[in-house]
Amino acid sequence: MSTNAQTRSRGRRLIFWLGLVMVLAGAGILGYVAWELYGTTILSKQRQQDATSKIEKAWDSGQTEVTTDFGSATAVIEIPRFGKDYRVPVMEGISDRALGAGFGHFSASAEPGEVGNYALAGHRITHGEPLRDMPELRVGDKVRVLTKEKTYVYELTSNGDGLVVPFTSIWVTDPLPDNPEEGGVEPKQVDGQRLITLTTCSELFHTDDRMIAFGKLVSEEPTP
Repeated sequence: MSTNAQTRSRGRRLIFWLGLVMVLAGAGILGYVAWELYGTTILSKQRQQDATSKIEKAWDSGQTEVTTDFGSATAVIEIPRFGKDYRVPVMEGISDRALGAGFGHFSASAEPGEVGNYALAGHRITHGEPLRDMPELRVGDKVRVLTKEKTYVYELTSNGDGLVVPFTSIWVTDPLPDNPEEGGVEPKQVDGQRLITLTTCSELFHTDDRMIAFGKLVSEEPTP
């Protein structure tokens, strides 16, 4: 074989292997994206169902709190606008592990029904995406927080997409959130309120900003 022919042969082999590597890399990237978008959500929804079931069994046996593989859980969230089957457990803390199994409760914030701000975080995409439809929430929508003894009903006082802030804006989880921007969305500034705050990513594929919705306690009733 001539030198030119050998060179062309080596070139073809090199192109073949480079092409194969690129195809495999592309397949790997697509597989990762598919897992993040769909796999994690399927897995997390199963975790949510398992945790909710454990919470209800704990309540039936007289316990108020249950320990799961993803943290301590004491409540279940229902949001009627998201459908009658929408039931998501609340895990203590906002670690990735906790948020992979439901809502995360900001540990320093109030407990359900207490004076102050019951602040929750939830994924908008992947990992169960409990707040994927957050922009659809409207003033007056109800958020039901079920505990062993009582169900606390909060009414939203702002739209789901009514406030977007940088992720560094920790004022939204304060006992009485006070927007530093004059005229900005905030709860009514009255001491002694029993509030709820929902937080999630403001864009589906961008995480620097947070979408915030505020609500106030309007009633409480025995948990069925």
